[in-house]
Formats: sequence, C-alpha cells, structure tokens
Amino acid sequence: MRTLPFFGYGLIAVFVAASAAQASEERDNPTVRPIMLSEHPNDGTHSIYVKGQVVTILRFEQLVDAVKTKMIGWEGRLEPLAVVRNKVLLEPIYDLNRDEGIPLVVTLADGTEIPFLVKPPWSKRDGGWAPILDQQVDVFKDRESHASMHAALMDALKKNDTLTEENERYRKEENSVDHAYATLLVNGQRKKTPFRRRFVYRPKNEDMDMIVEVFEGPGKAAALVTLKNTDYGGPWEFDGAYLTRDFTHYTARPFALRMDRATIVPGQTGRIAVVADKSAFLTDDGQLTDLALQVFRGDGLLQVFVKLERTLLQK
Repeated sequence: MRTLPFFGYGLIAVFVAASAAQASEERDNPTVRPIMLSEHPNDGTHSIYVKGQVVTILRFEQLVDAVKTKMIGWEGRLEPLAVVRNKVLLEPIYDLNRDEGIPLVVTLADGTEIPFLVKPPWSKRDGGWAPILDQQVDVFKDRESHASMHAALMDALKKNDTLTEENERYRKEENSVDHAYATLLVNGQRKKTPFRRRFVYRPKNEDMDMIVEVFEGPGKAAALVTLKNTDYGGPWEFDGAYLTRDFTHYTARPFALRMDRATIVPGQTGRIAVVADKSAFLTDDGQLTDLALQVFRGDGLLQVFVKLERTLLQK
C-alpha cells in the first residue's frame, strides 16, 4: 500500500510521611522519566524521544564508559555524543524525521551494555500518535534500590494522575455538542446537524477509494472522510488524526472525532468525522486562521489531508 504524497510496577516499599510529601511534590514534574531495565527483560531496546536543539540527559546509577558508548549513523543529525560521569547528553541538531531511529549503546563501568533507540518526540499510544519529549531519563538496573523504587512510585503516581485527567476528558467529550455532531455525521445523519456541505472531492489513491466532504456551520467546521479499502493485501488501520496550523504538533488544536471502525478490511468501508469549533481556528492574537486535518494510517504514514478554511465558520 502506498501513501499519498503529502513498564505497571509492583510497589513493595512503604515510605515515611516525609517521603510521601516529597512524592506529592515531585510527581507533577513532567520532565523526568524512569526506565527500569529489569521490568522488561525480553525488551532489550528502549526508546528515547528527543527534539532538535533540546538537550536530553540519560542518567545512570553508575559511571558510564565513554569510550565504549556509541551511536550509529548520528552524523549530521546530532551533536557529538557527550558523557559526563554517570550521564549521557544527547542534542539533535534539528528535529528527526518521524520514522527515524538512531541506535545508541551505553556501556557502564561494569561492562553492561544498554541499547537505546533515539527517536523524534512522537509515541504510538492510546490508538494514535502522541507527542512526548524526554528531557531527563533515569535508568535503573537494580529495581530493589531505594532510588529505583522511589522513581517507580513517582511514575506510578504521575500515571494515575494522567489516567484521572483522561477519564475526566472522556466524560466531558461524551457530553459535548461537537462530539454529538461528529457522531451524527459518521452515522449518515447530517440533516440532524447544523452543517451544510461546502464541497466534496475524491483524493486519488490506488489502494483506497476516498471521499472527503467538508462542511460549513455556525461557528464550526466539519469534515467527513469515507474510506473503502481496495487493497486486498490486508486491512487498513487508523493511527491518528491531527488538526494543526502548520503540519506540526506544536500548533495542534482541539477537535471532536468519531469513527465507525478503526480497522477496515479489504472491501469494507469506514468513516471518520471531525468537528472543529471556532476557538480552534483562533491564533494567540485572536485572528482566524486556516487549519489542516491530517489522518494517518497504521504504519504512521499520511493517508489523507483535508484543508479546513476559516471561511467555513458561518455566523
């Protein structure tokens, strides 16, 4: 198929009240991520997410052998590797491509070799691609050490906070007007929405019949993407959708999305509906701007691009 051009921890330690207070303060720090090597003995390579001109620090429990610590194919992509005692510093010259991965092997003073893959700041999770950036990664060999268990506690508390926030977001989404409109669109009930079709077009792709419908509405815009899998080599999988101003996650805007199926087997048709409120079109200075909707398939490649112009917003 071608594209269009375009670690659960078992916490076994009990901390005194002072440690609990410290945990409450530190769990909100989003810049430090622990890696417990013993958590996944069969998963030898861990990913490190980096961004251009931002220093990422890998911190270990013992000294690092600078001579035996190496990257492969980094030239022209990252600054020369720097090792300072028990730390390894990574600094990309510019943003890595989405599908890039640069092998890194860190050798500790005791001879232990730890492989990593240096990647751009995107992670496949929750059924899609989400931005993630490592500024400091603490790597632990001994999960029974106080430092390791403390880091595990911080990470577990942080994950719990994240899940709580996500559950609240999902609850609000289920009751939002925009998600209700998206549900109606994906179910073929456009007449029950305030939207009027502005135009329809068929992007060309030899492995997928596609129809894109763009709608205008009072203070909102919408799009409905219909995909029929004509590639009899295998199923098509939805990987994520993003609404941005300049095709980067830095300008990502909120929107409502509904789909009738995330996997489309050969010969089957699926629909993806997106609704964006006027607030998504506003820049920091309060001006309206055009937006770009990108839908990605299972291998992370772009499947379809939809331009949502600010003129779709009707009074």
